[in-house]
Amino acid sequence: MKSIFTAYFRASLILKISVALVLGILAGFLLGEQTAFLAPLGDLLLRLLTFLIIPLILFTLIVGVNQTNIVNLGRMGSKVFIYYTVTSALAIVVGLVVAGILRPGTGMHLTGNETFDVPDNPGIVQVMLNIVPSNIVTAFTEMNLLGIIFTALAFGIAISVMRSSEKYVGLGDSLLTTITALNEASMLILKAILQYVPIGIFAIIANTVGSQGVDTLLSLGGMIGVFYIALLVHIVLYVIFLLLFGIKPGYFFKYARTPMITAFVTQSSTGTLPLTLDAAKKMGVSKSLYGFSLPLGATINMDGAAIRIAVSAVFAANVAGTPLTISEMLMVVLIGTLASIGTAGVPGAGIVMIATVFVQLGLPMEAVALLTAIDALVGMGATAVNVTGDLVGTRLIDQHEKRRSI
Repeated sequence: MKSIFTAYFRASLILKISVALVLGILAGFLLGEQTAFLAPLGDLLLRLLTFLIIPLILFTLIVGVNQTNIVNLGRMGSKVFIYYTVTSALAIVVGLVVAGILRPGTGMHLTGNETFDVPDNPGIVQVMLNIVPSNIVTAFTEMNLLGIIFTALAFGIAISVMRSSEKYVGLGDSLLTTITALNEASMLILKAILQYVPIGIFAIIANTVGSQGVDTLLSLGGMIGVFYIALLVHIVLYVIFLLLFGIKPGYFFKYARTPMITAFVTQSSTGTLPLTLDAAKKMGVSKSLYGFSLPLGATINMDGAAIRIAVSAVFAANVAGTPLTISEMLMVVLIGTLASIGTAGVPGAGIVMIATVFVQLGLPMEAVALLTAIDALVGMGATAVNVTGDLVGTRLIDQHEKRRSI
């Protein structure tokens, strides 16, 4: 027994995760809905990762702010926002082009029995207001990432000012030393949690495959296939971006693959955040950059979800027998980009975004009910690309900043 545990701890994380994926898929197909008993093991993984989100964001960002000046921080922040906006729009274009060529939903018809209640969309204004929490404690308890980022930036800048003043330099340095120590302690806890990740991934993938079943895959397999082809096309674009910036894709994915796979299985960009931050650290990205770009990206940058919007819109239009016109496609790009930001932090954000776009374009809401049947299967790929996009953008901006400083 001891030798088994020793072999497990010595094996590479990616090997353990890969084995867990294969075993989870097999268990899901063999046991079907009986895999429900594994659900607590998956829930435990999500709880462990969520447990670390607040300390990692708070301490990493405060330390990162104090490793650069405010001017550099503002410049990097503007680049991050531009990148997130442009790639979200690009993702929708990719989805429209791929779906336009492959035409998912053609030949299908709505029975009229499908029903779906449209969730509330808070809108961009409310999301922007949520950046400034009315109560710091509430921001933490409600896992308001934008509010936590704002809090970390505010205290990080305050500590930086203290360290620059003659009167408070001692207090500022002491605070930074303490927070740096807490940040390192958080990283040590993360290393321990990483040992449990493969077990949690096995449980989640087995339960997902078991609950979805083969019937769901077959009935809407065309839609799922087109969606994943669009995701692959977008990942190819990421590779091209990396090459243009002189970054070796193999080196990038060596570290990015763990958060990518975890995001795929857990369907949570936020829950995967501790692993995404760890990957950026191992890539050598500046802490002052990834400390805020990745938490922000986990909240508002959703390239995978944007592709999902586009493919779903084409699917719904084809099912209704009224393919999208060029002007309607342009509307999908505009509304979809805004919706991907405006639904930040909303539970089931993917379905909310799709419903928002469908309402604006007059597409049948019954189609959303069809899409909810494959929500988990589609959400897995979307979340993996969401996280990949965050890491690619952070790595590109870091490379650009390093070239600028030469």
